[in-house]
Amino acid sequence: MARYTDLDIPEDGKLVDNITHFARALRRAGLPIGPGRVQAAIEAVAVAGFDRKPDFYWVLHAVFVNRPEERQVFNQIFQLYWRDPRYLEHMMSMMLPAIRNVAEQKAAEAAAKRAAEALLDGAEAPDLPQGGDETENTEIEIDASQTASSDERLRSLDFEQMSTQEAAQARRMLARLSLPVKPLATRRLRADFRGRKPDWRGTLRAAIRQGGEVTKLHHRRPVTRWPALVVLCDISGSMSQYSRMVLHFVHAVANRQGQGWSKVHAFTFGTRLTNITRHLRTRDVDAALNAAGAEAQDWQGGTRIGGCLRSFNVDWTRRVLGQGAVVLLISDGLDRDDPALLAREMERLHLSSKRLIWLNPLLRWDSFAPRARGVRAMLPHVDAFRAAHSIASIEALAEAISDPQDRGEKARLMAMLND
Repeated sequence: MARYTDLDIPEDGKLVDNITHFARALRRAGLPIGPGRVQAAIEAVAVAGFDRKPDFYWVLHAVFVNRPEERQVFNQIFQLYWRDPRYLEHMMSMMLPAIRNVAEQKAAEAAAKRAAEALLDGAEAPDLPQGGDETENTEIEIDASQTASSDERLRSLDFEQMSTQEAAQARRMLARLSLPVKPLATRRLRADFRGRKPDWRGTLRAAIRQGGEVTKLHHRRPVTRWPALVVLCDISGSMSQYSRMVLHFVHAVANRQGQGWSKVHAFTFGTRLTNITRHLRTRDVDAALNAAGAEAQDWQGGTRIGGCLRSFNVDWTRRVLGQGAVVLLISDGLDRDDPALLAREMERLHLSSKRLIWLNPLLRWDSFAPRARGVRAMLPHVDAFRAAHSIASIEALAEAISDPQDRGEKARLMAMLND
């Protein structure tokens, strides 16, 4: 059995400096690391000791990582900082969009850009290669990437691939988006001279006031009202980045006057259902989402979509789905509940909604197919099936939600499901 002895680290040694610089890179990438945790990491390495790189990795991991979403950033910065030449080459290429478009068609891994930015902060990017006899094809591809608008590129960028700065800019863009909707016609009628239906009662009342003579035929028109919007957002581990972005958008919709929606209700679910409607009424978006995160105890956890939908159908359907509410269900559909339960609760939710729109970030993949049993159980019971992985997809939702005939990708995937 291997035994570890305490490691005597001199205060002026390079290992202390490297751990300190490594901690600064993690902080630039978004991890909440202060001087106390840096000192704790140095002391932990000194006490635990190490003779293999994995041992060193897990000692630092135990000190610097507190949340599941921090693991990926920590892993990538560790691999880059502690001497992985291939990773360094990959990260450097990510900082050069022109090179990336030519030489690397593969999408970057999640949080990789944050790691690259954290380690290259303040450093000069390497020069573009100067080919003496470059071909016309190469020149054309580089020019195309350099002329692309940064806003346009950000609009199509996957939420999970965004750097810290890009995510902040994306949240500002989402806050400016709107979600227009058409009013619903009711059975009630209101007197209106432009209406098409005759108002016999109004006509007779006017005739009585004029001694029984009918001089004008009065008309009525149907009364319209705005529908309510209900958002059910999956906050499980696989949906964390997308859920935060979509909730930023929902907060903007909930706090914009004259948007058209009568009310906006929001619920989160992972392993249990949580109503965060009152938190979204807070004007400051950061305070609102922090309060919602504190209310929902199952962030970054597992997924029980069927059980959570059952809780919503039993406890909230009659309260929030009356009068033609539109439901946005944001989830990847990866569920371990009983498929029969999930299908039954989805059908019940569909029957209670004016329109049920499922937003699934997995639709960003061209090869996506309804193979997961959760997706197969849910897909037949939605009105529209759309992607929600970028600003462009959210903008497309805003355009499509006013179209009652919009089905998104449902027809195509249902054909695959029935084959």
